[in-house]
Order: sequence, then structure tokens, then C-alpha cells
Amino acid sequence: MPKRVRTAVFPVAGLGTRFLPATKAMPKEMLTVVDRPLIQYAVDEAREAGIEHFVFVTGRNKGVIEDHFDRQFELETTLEVRGKNNALTELRKDLPSAGRTSFTRQQEPLGLGHAVWCARDIVGDNPFALLLPDMLFKGEPGVLRQMMDAYEETGGNVIAVEEVPPAEVSSYGVIARGEGEDNGFRVTGMVEKPKREEAPSNLIISGRYILQPEIFDLLADQPRGAGGEIQLTDAMQTLMHTQNFTGVKYQGKSFDCGSKIGFLTANVVYALDRDDIRSGFIKELQKLDLGDHL
Repeated sequence: MPKRVRTAVFPVAGLGTRFLPATKAMPKEMLTVVDRPLIQYAVDEAREAGIEHFVFVTGRNKGVIEDHFDRQFELETTLEVRGKNNALTELRKDLPSAGRTSFTRQQEPLGLGHAVWCARDIVGDNPFALLLPDMLFKGEPGVLRQMMDAYEETGGNVIAVEEVPPAEVSSYGVIARGEGEDNGFRVTGMVEKPKREEAPSNLIISGRYILQPEIFDLLADQPRGAGGEIQLTDAMQTLMHTQNFTGVKYQGKSFDCGSKIGFLTANVVYALDRDDIRSGFIKELQKLDLGDHL
């Protein structure tokens, strides 16, 4: 049996430059889809998958993320006095229990690989999940839960993948697919942002990983790659020589909330999925005269 995955790492040190000026003073991970910040969706997905320890790799001006996952006694007392029990219950259920969160700093913007490496002493010699909060997934069960099912069968390393049109592969990390079903197949190679004619498939890496701790030693010595950053994909390619990688073509829908279009689309889809606001939202949309905009 593979060693159980109990810890998840969330890289939240990015500057969010694509959302300026909104992210000048507020972390991009705290941007809300309807009424929940992006980072909360990622934590909820991890918790559903059985994660017990939540590690946040932060940067300067990210203290509000730590505050979000702490108790706010004044707010709770006010809600209790005013009889807003539903809101109070919602707040409390979102919080990991005491001692389940850790925060560490990525002091230089050296890329995703460096952010993962910064969590090495907290994760220790254990497998861990890695969730990029920019990527929001809508699936039943959640994408990480689907990956956990594959991990329990294969062990090793697991990455979530999805199909994109061949014309778009040059914008992503792309994998080469080996034998197996969609819910757990062998990954035989990966390449970062290949030309369309050189891509091994149209399956891209989608921001969810289960990785073995040996990745930390590789990242420690990993030369800087594209953009002068330490690339996680480069370290995974090296690790693939000694450990197996399994791909999961997950069931669900993804939203790249690092882009304005993906973020706005997610807000519409999640709003329409909410029983408490769906009908009212549809009525407001129907009132809009969008003829000149479509």
C-alpha cells in the first residue's frame, strides 16, 4: 500500500499582476468567486480528499490569507448576538482545526518549483498534494479525490490532466500518454510549452499533483529554466527516470482564474449553480440588453 497523503501544499506567493489594480493590496488568492475566495475552494477540495495538514507558501502582503484561516472572535460574537446562526456555522465549518495549518515564506519570486521547495521542512519525508489555487475545478467528486483513488492503486506520483485544442498546447506543460484508462494511465514523458507539431499529445498538466518527497532533493539542485525560474516540470522530468507517474484525465470542468476570462466565467457558472441566488441572477441577466455586446 502506498504511504497515505496527509499534507497539501498551496503556493500563494504570486503577485497577481494580471489582476492589477485589484491585487495591489489584496492577494489574488482572495479574489472571490461568488462569495468564497479562490484559496477556500482549493482548501475545500483538499479536505474532501482527506488532507489533514494545509501548508501555505506565502510572500509579502499575504497576511490576509493567514487571517482568513484563523478565528475572528469579534465577528463570531457579533453574528451570535444578532442570531445569524447560519452565517456563523458557515464560517466555522470552513476553518481547518487548530494546528492543521502552516505558513512559510517564499522570499524570492523564483517560480513554482522554488515555492514547492520552500515547503520541504514542513512536508518532510512524506508524499504530498500540490494544488495551484488559480485553477478552480468543478467536479463530483473533486479532482484531488479522483487523483487519490488512482494513487491508492498505483502509488508514485499522480498528475491531473485535461484535453485542450491542439492549437493551444504551446501554452502549457504537455504529457505523453502511455497505457491505461482515463482514471489512471502511465505518463511516459512531459514537455513544457512545446510547439504544436512537437507536442506528444493534447493533454496538459492542470494544476493538481501528488508528489513523492524525492522531488525536494531534485529542486534543491535544479538549474533555473524558462523565465529564469526553477521549473517544477523540469524536476518532474528527472524524477520520472526513477519513479512512475500516473495521469488522471479527471471528470469535471476547470476554470483558469489566473485569467480575467476564466475568473468571470467561473463566477457565472458558480452563481447559476447556487440554489439561493440562481433564479434572481437569471432574472437580472434577462433584464440586460446585451445585443450590442454579443
